[in-house]
Amino acid sequence: MNKNNANRWLSWCMDKLSLFCMIGTGILICMPLVILFCGSVTDAIEWKERTAPLLLDNQGYISWKWIPDYPTLENYKELLFYAPDFLVLFWNSIKIAACILVGHLLIGIPGAWFFAVYQKGRGVLFFIYIVLMLLPFQATMLAKYIVLNSAGLLDSEWAVILPSVFSTFPVFLIYRGFRRIPAELFEVARIDGANEWTILVKIGMPLAESSITSAFVLSFFEVWNMVEEPLAFLKDMSLWPLSLFLAQIDTTQAGRACAASVITLIVSFFVFGIFKDSLEQGIVSSALKG
Repeated sequence: MNKNNANRWLSWCMDKLSLFCMIGTGILICMPLVILFCGSVTDAIEWKERTAPLLLDNQGYISWKWIPDYPTLENYKELLFYAPDFLVLFWNSIKIAACILVGHLLIGIPGAWFFAVYQKGRGVLFFIYIVLMLLPFQATMLAKYIVLNSAGLLDSEWAVILPSVFSTFPVFLIYRGFRRIPAELFEVARIDGANEWTILVKIGMPLAESSITSAFVLSFFEVWNMVEEPLAFLKDMSLWPLSLFLAQIDTTQAGRACAASVITLIVSFFVFGIFKDSLEQGIVSSALKG
């Protein structure tokens, strides 16, 4: 075997190995989702028979089948038609997410525009923003609790909405998109008599559309799946978002829990499917030097 043939054979082996690794990784990533869906169409009796050692602390080993013996949609039927608390939490999540995204539109975009376009007075404030973005929720939870309690907003949906409206991560992503726009465009617009709001709406936002979209999509995912904030600031369970619905389900309702998780994931998949291309472009453009 000559050198060229050996190189081609080695390249072929590496390609097949890479393909095998990607397929194997994909299967491992998708396996929990498949198990979740199979569990959602499994009835309570079958769940109890197979997982009794785990859920009821009995001796022995659990058994699992990828396809239930008697698939059923009863769990979905109970959630959608006989569980009003589920629908209440679902619409709570929609309302909270919508309010937060509107807040990003009204506050986050102008804030990112200020950091990207205006140099005077930006340095210290932007540094503070970066530091706040790096802090976990646990580090700021007490301060938020004190402020919200002083304002009388605890145990209301505003206790979750307002802190998220002023989140720093969307501002940073949108800022990177604005920084990629040549400053000369803004100067030409000012010479032509355009005011700052006109420049932002007609030049800045269209040219940074991918970054804005990616920031909004990632914010939606974060809000849709938030757990710690509602648990810390909301005592009234009727105000909880859908992400906390599983906390109300005991171990005897595993099928119902799986169905609730599938419905929650469907919304995320739907949003991701619509904005997939914009999300990818926004993340790539935000990673480039502005």
